[in-house]
Amino acid sequence: MKVSMNKMDPKILRHKVESINTLPTVPGVLKRLSAIIEKPRITIVEISAFISNDPALTTKVLKMVNSAIYGFPGRIASVSHATMLLGLNVIKGLLLGVSVFELMQKTMNGLYEHSLACAIASRVIAQKKNLKEPEEVSVAGLLHDIGKVILVLEFAQEYEAAMKDALERKIAIVEAEKTQFSATHADAGGWLAEKWRFPRNLIEVIEFHHRPALAKNAPLEAAIVHVADMLVRARGFGFAGEDFVPEVNPVAFELLKLSDQDIKDVLRETEDNMESAEDISS
Repeated sequence: MKVSMNKMDPKILRHKVESINTLPTVPGVLKRLSAIIEKPRITIVEISAFISNDPALTTKVLKMVNSAIYGFPGRIASVSHATMLLGLNVIKGLLLGVSVFELMQKTMNGLYEHSLACAIASRVIAQKKNLKEPEEVSVAGLLHDIGKVILVLEFAQEYEAAMKDALERKIAIVEAEKTQFSATHADAGGWLAEKWRFPRNLIEVIEFHHRPALAKNAPLEAAIVHVADMLVRARGFGFAGEDFVPEVNPVAFELLKLSDQDIKDVLRETEDNMESAEDISS
């Protein structure tokens, strides 16, 4: 007899989410990658070697690095150059991004396009706020909905029910997820980010992109991804699992203090860059 998800102990749910490597639907490259990036003392040299030994992965990584997401269009010709320029944290996130895009396309039509747009918008906002590492914020934008992929893979029927519930009741998907799972995709994404040994700031942004006020170490970064998420939803880039567009968190809006012109700039730059970004998947 199947356990009702709203009665499942969150600890059991977390264990299932963290056991992504055991899912038969997960590509071999992602399983191998997970094992690599979970190593406590992984180095840039090891990451570079892992990428370089997989020609298909190398091509995808270079496509993404040279896309509009990272702001280095057409300038990076080698994996070693990319890893040295972007650093370990960004490369780890980027690798996961290119490794899960097929899963995103299979699990939820439009989710990858939404994630790409959020990554671009996050970078543009981060640059407007003069953050030192806009690429790390871009990675958070790319991976902010990773929890949805895992929940759909492991609990397809329940997630379908959550999306239907959100549509019928005109509520946010996170509220429908709580009913089905006693947790949200943001929780699931945070659990995975911890397991994958991401830095605390990136874990917080993924976990709190719907509740940026709860981020202790990275409130500005969480606010950026939150606002980027809402802007690309409102503009209709891709599909995030719901037609409902929640209101922008007032704390995040106040923290960023974006002007109307700033918002227009973000949307224009995101739209201008989406076409080249979507070529990554080809």
